[in-house]
Amino acid sequence: EPVVSLAEVLAENEELEKEARAVLGGSDHERCSYSQGAVKRQALYACSTCTPPGGEPAGICLACSYECHGTHRLFELYTKRNFRCDCGNSKFKNLQCKLLPEKSKVNSGNKYNDNFYGLYCTCKRPYPDPEDEIPDEMIQCIVCEDWFHGRHLGAIPPESGDFHEMVCQACMNHCHFLWAYASQLAVPALTKVNSLEDEGIVLKVEESEEQKKEIKKEGGVEHQEMKEEKQTEQFNEPSTSSGSDFLNIYGFCSKFLQKFPVETAKTASESSLCKLKELQSKQFLKKDTATFWPSNWRSKLCTCADCLKMYSELEVQFLTDECDTVLAYENKGTSDQETERRDPLMDTLNSMNRVQQVELICEYNDLKTELTDYLRRFADEGTVVKREDIQHFFEEFQSRKRRRTNRMQYYCS
Repeated sequence: EPVVSLAEVLAENEELEKEARAVLGGSDHERCSYSQGAVKRQALYACSTCTPPGGEPAGICLACSYECHGTHRLFELYTKRNFRCDCGNSKFKNLQCKLLPEKSKVNSGNKYNDNFYGLYCTCKRPYPDPEDEIPDEMIQCIVCEDWFHGRHLGAIPPESGDFHEMVCQACMNHCHFLWAYASQLAVPALTKVNSLEDEGIVLKVEESEEQKKEIKKEGGVEHQEMKEEKQTEQFNEPSTSSGSDFLNIYGFCSKFLQKFPVETAKTASESSLCKLKELQSKQFLKKDTATFWPSNWRSKLCTCADCLKMYSELEVQFLTDECDTVLAYENKGTSDQETERRDPLMDTLNSMNRVQQVELICEYNDLKTELTDYLRRFADEGTVVKREDIQHFFEEFQSRKRRRTNRMQYYCS
């Protein structure tokens, strides 16, 4: 029979609570989110009982999953962006929302996929899949928000700590501009040289006649510049004549400008060029695979007017929003819950008078000291703490407490 320590149980429980706070922390478990409109990101569920496969897909918020669908079969969808709760609308034939009965018939802004029927990935299988014996991690695409098996992405996913977001194959074809960024930002970087070497392809670069002429011409220019520089050095020799002073100043300024060129109107305009066009002017690799991205990669995307228009046309404006990430949602949920969490012991103490508070603290300290001493014996002997051991401790503790209470003497002044 497997044995676990109390510390392991507490650690596992804390980890589960942390995960729950991250996923659900940004959602209200008492009030339907419908009144908030299309929520930027929230935890969602699909009810297989009310909207089975073959019917219209629908999503419900956390509060409705508790209040209206508590006994139904639900699919957990994790989180979705820009979604409005469907509970009780025209998609639900025999159910009215208990929290907000008055709702529009449909939410036209909502987007649905096979996840709402409990199917995921390109293989359209449920999760967990009872017929799949291959252990595989599922990763969510940040664009379509579907979940994919790592082996169905066309590329081996990096270690989980090496990347923060993934864009699936279909979404990379839809958002073709991301390939230009992938050469600089993706994990691992999709560089032309590395990828071709991996595939065993060797590029041979030969100079054309025009390139040779250009190189020769540039060499002639360099020779001419060296000649002029020598002349300038001659001009810079000490002289008492006014003409020589002028040439000295001219030579110094020429050399200074060569070493430290000032920003001209041309360089200023170049600095304001579109980042995407600059990347697209270079060679980059396109593959039929998913791509993996590090943290803060969205901040590197160009936000010029042309690119913003392109994002809007492709309906991926959220890619420039760092707060859209699941990580930002989880961090917000965790911080909000930590702020709201209250210590039950402190709540109990605050409801008592001064005398009761002192008595409770003394009892708590006695229990803590005696329990620590009792469990230390098991740790020193290397033996397992069993249920009957804990029961025996509390029986003994209660017995000692009664004996102490019976011996107490009360005096009146």
